[in-house]
Amino acid sequence: YETAPGDPGLYRYQDKWVRMETIRERIEVRRETPQDVELRFTRHGPVIFADPAGRRAFALRSVWAEPGASAYFGSLGYMNARSWPEFKAALANWGTPSENQVYADVSGRIGWVAAGRTPARPNWDGLLPVPGDGRYEWRGFLSQDQLPSRVDPAEGFIATANAMNLPADYPVAERKVGFEWANPSRQQRIDEVLGAGGRISLEAAMALQTDPTDITSRRLLKLLAPLRSADPQTARALDLLRGWDGAARADSAAASIYLTWTGKHLGPAVVAKAAPEAARALIGGGDLAAVMDLLDAPDQTLGPTPAATRDALLLESLAAAVAEVEARLGPDPSTWAWGRLHQAGFTHILAPFADSADRAGLSVGPAPMAGTSLSPLAASWRPADFQVTSGASFRMVLDVGDWDSSRFINTPGQSGDVDSPHARDLFETWVKGGYLPLVFSRKAVEAATERILRLTPAP
Repeated sequence: YETAPGDPGLYRYQDKWVRMETIRERIEVRRETPQDVELRFTRHGPVIFADPAGRRAFALRSVWAEPGASAYFGSLGYMNARSWPEFKAALANWGTPSENQVYADVSGRIGWVAAGRTPARPNWDGLLPVPGDGRYEWRGFLSQDQLPSRVDPAEGFIATANAMNLPADYPVAERKVGFEWANPSRQQRIDEVLGAGGRISLEAAMALQTDPTDITSRRLLKLLAPLRSADPQTARALDLLRGWDGAARADSAAASIYLTWTGKHLGPAVVAKAAPEAARALIGGGDLAAVMDLLDAPDQTLGPTPAATRDALLLESLAAAVAEVEARLGPDPSTWAWGRLHQAGFTHILAPFADSADRAGLSVGPAPMAGTSLSPLAASWRPADFQVTSGASFRMVLDVGDWDSSRFINTPGQSGDVDSPHARDLFETWVKGGYLPLVFSRKAVEAATERILRLTPAP
């Protein structure tokens, strides 16, 4: 916004000066003087940055701040749906977060809805800040009929994994629903397995959900196949990778090499060679998919002999990765394993402030874990120490109709009470890719019940 000369609390909207709403709050600070803060709001949302000298202010408008957009509140509507039309109708009121919602019923019908309150922006795309003077306004939200959905697709299954899945005929220029998507590798692997045909058992579904295969590895392994190295450790690594199936299992030596290479060394080496020096800091290690595209079809950005330079980059960066793995796991490749590097654990945010007696109860792990960011078993990790940073804390496989046969796992436990024996008791099962029964019927629930807590209102 343009703000008024001498009064940063006024902003221009439709050729008028409008007063920001101001709220003053006092924040108590332990062992410090209380802090008085001033919060300002425009018609679009909270002011997140102000430059009074430059007569500018920036506010953020978000769907999350709209009435009724409380996270997952919309799930109350579809929990009682008994048919596809009822399910889809209930999602018309879904607010946040934007999600792929999937459906299955006992008749065999399956469906998918892209659910989320999506602003209709008629003259811009929302990717960059725009003047808040009224020229750029939301015109309500896209209706459910304007958002993509599918029911009973010909392939017989629906797969989503945060990848770009807008239908080919969807009018993206007119209905701007999103621009950033995850690497398609996880969905491609799911498509590959389900597309092979045949019936999928509960066991097969659980195996797919915890499948550690990085399908993109096939591209780089193909490039490495003809290469040779005079360095003994690099040559040993090449041999291990030639026999690797691309599965990031916890006990895999090849996975420890490959993922250290692609996660920390390959991208920076390619960027250092292909990108202008001034842009390297911005690009960082690059996007792995883009790096693979360049390596698959090397061009003049790699110099006058692109293919030879590409091969040299592959071997040099692989040698650096092998050196790091050796430094971390020792000189004997027979002892290397991805799980010795890639580990998961949970530490409560209050653990550093707890005394020694309570601190142990506020954490669990670390323990070796399979998977990576590009496998169906999503387990993204931090390059500095390989610690798992994100993934599926909850998994479930539903036997539609025979609900008591369904399976689930949660981590670290089902209780939020750190003194409960069930606060951390599921971690070991989760980190190994295991499951437990997800009972549904009253009879099955009562049979599994360990303790009943009765809450009785006071008179």
